[in-house]
Amino acid sequence: MSRGTEAVARARKAFETGRSKCLEHRIRQLKNMQRLFSERQTEIAEAMKKDLNKSDVGTQLYEILGLEGELNTAISKLKEWAAPRPVEKNLLTLSDTVYVHPEPLGVVLIIGAWNYPWAVTIQPLIGAIAAGNAAVIKPSEVCVHTAKVMEELLPLYIDKELYPVVTGGVPETQELLRQRFDHIFYTGSSPVGKVIMEAAAKNLTPVTLELGGKSPCYIDKSCDITVACRRITWGKYTNCGQTCIAPDYILCEPSIQDRVIAEVKKAVKEFYTENPKTCSDYGRIINQRHFKRILALMEGSSVAAGGDHDESDCYIAPTILRDVKPDAKVMQEEIFGPLLPIISISDVDEAIKFINQREKPLALYVFSQDDKLIKKMRDETSSGGLLANDCLVHYSVNSLPFGGVGNSGMGCYHGKFTFDQLSHHRSCLIKQLKMEGVNSMRYPPHTLKKLGWARFFILKNVDLGWLGRMALLAVLAVVAAVALQRFWA
Repeated sequence: MSRGTEAVARARKAFETGRSKCLEHRIRQLKNMQRLFSERQTEIAEAMKKDLNKSDVGTQLYEILGLEGELNTAISKLKEWAAPRPVEKNLLTLSDTVYVHPEPLGVVLIIGAWNYPWAVTIQPLIGAIAAGNAAVIKPSEVCVHTAKVMEELLPLYIDKELYPVVTGGVPETQELLRQRFDHIFYTGSSPVGKVIMEAAAKNLTPVTLELGGKSPCYIDKSCDITVACRRITWGKYTNCGQTCIAPDYILCEPSIQDRVIAEVKKAVKEFYTENPKTCSDYGRIINQRHFKRILALMEGSSVAAGGDHDESDCYIAPTILRDVKPDAKVMQEEIFGPLLPIISISDVDEAIKFINQREKPLALYVFSQDDKLIKKMRDETSSGGLLANDCLVHYSVNSLPFGGVGNSGMGCYHGKFTFDQLSHHRSCLIKQLKMEGVNSMRYPPHTLKKLGWARFFILKNVDLGWLGRMALLAVLAVVAAVALQRFWA
């Protein structure tokens, strides 16, 4: 057996013991993970520095802070999330117990991404644990040092049988995908998402695909362009542009293009100094393969600012491209790097048409002081999320579902949404062996009179308080008695 196959078998066997279903066990695991992030900050930060040139504070801000929030929420809300959820009844089930019971799916495979390796790998793990599942964790092999730290640290803090870590490259991932899971949670690119979905289909395994795409950013000429550009600059160049919801390109009228370029250049200088290469807060491209891919995307476009690069350091400066054509090379795929193309459009209607002619993005950004324009953009486009007058920050709100639509993914997570995504919502109806007379309407021989009673009992929904239910039960008992007396007469 391979390491991956053994890990899956071990996780399945551990799940079958039932210990992951115990609420106390779940909470204990989540609290242990809190300790991990409190006690192991140095190891985590050192690995992130080696992989992506992230600073210690940057790692805390963009990787760990969100996880701490997720853990706090899951620990405080878990009993509420896991409790049976009463549902509306009809008259026929008024005396019965009717509810939805969230239960674990089983063994979940979590395949993480390299751009935010802790955030996008551990967030779904938190939900998997909270929902009572076992989980096999496959960190991205691209972040070599972080994957190694994850493999070393997680078993020291959480149940290593229920939550094994499997490292390795494409062969190891392919071996895992040949195993049967109860859910697969993948974060990464759309092409690989299709491979994941194809593998999952062989076992009818449900999937959550957190993908990406080209997230548009429309700037209305009437907005505060200085503030808009500072926020766009932050959203675009954070993590060297390697963010799935980074603004991929700007749509604006030609009359404000020069102003936008000037304001973005000013914000770059403010955030990353005159020489971003020496700035501790400016990252690096993950590897030389991606470095070459991003540089190739610049071909045929005019550089308005930046463009400096150093292959030996995987460094590409914050770069702005002006007067970009819709069919330019940089517009053919998700950039996932520090290039910011600007495309001229005549008005918001042309912007909406431009967006709708392409695949549905993971995020859509609109900067405007006009509420009607924002609503128009919301109502006439489709995207995983919409954010007006800022970038990225909707990811930090765990009461909002985070996920894509169409080519940008399926399913959602964060907070309770992760718990629900990784739970089976089991329908439960608990009846008593009483009031058999009422059931006569469903037993043969079928008559129009019985159909009339069935319509009355089944199609009438009720939402009564305790006293109301008791009173109605008494009335129904009388009605049933009378009906039965007439029926048998």
